[in-house]
Amino acid sequence: MATVRLDEECLAMISKYESITGAGSRDCLVDDKNNRIIFVVNPGDMGRAIGKAGVAIKRASNEMGRQIEVVEYSEDRDQFISNCFLPAKVISIIYEQDPEGQEIAIVNVQEEDYGLAIGRGGKNIWKAKMLAGRQHEIDEVRLNLEEES
Repeated sequence: MATVRLDEECLAMISKYESITGAGSRDCLVDDKNNRIIFVVNPGDMGRAIGKAGVAIKRASNEMGRQIEVVEYSEDRDQFISNCFLPAKVISIIYEQDPEGQEIAIVNVQEEDYGLAIGRGGKNIWKAKMLAGRQHEIDEVRLNLEEES
């Protein structure tokens, strides 16, 4: 399991987010390019993190001054990577090592979810790569188009 080191800024954001939503969080990632904060919430806390009709996440966004996104943590790396791409549906994940020993996760999605999985300006694939590295020591995440039969 990866060891995530949180700086004071992230610890303060996690504390504020937890006090607003009541959802436990184990990591946060600040994405200045897309003006968002991504929180990795504890398993089972997604409902609390979002709130009924999205009230909790909207309140957190307003109070923190940035868009908030949440990803539910899972010890199972396949499930965690799939969670990073929601609502796009992940069909399968294959792991390979490059010649330098870097671990690569090749994520297969259906054609209709490919654009959603990438996200505007590549923001979803960036999120998955950063979080998979921090939480499961995966060096690279790549998307592959699953051909329909």
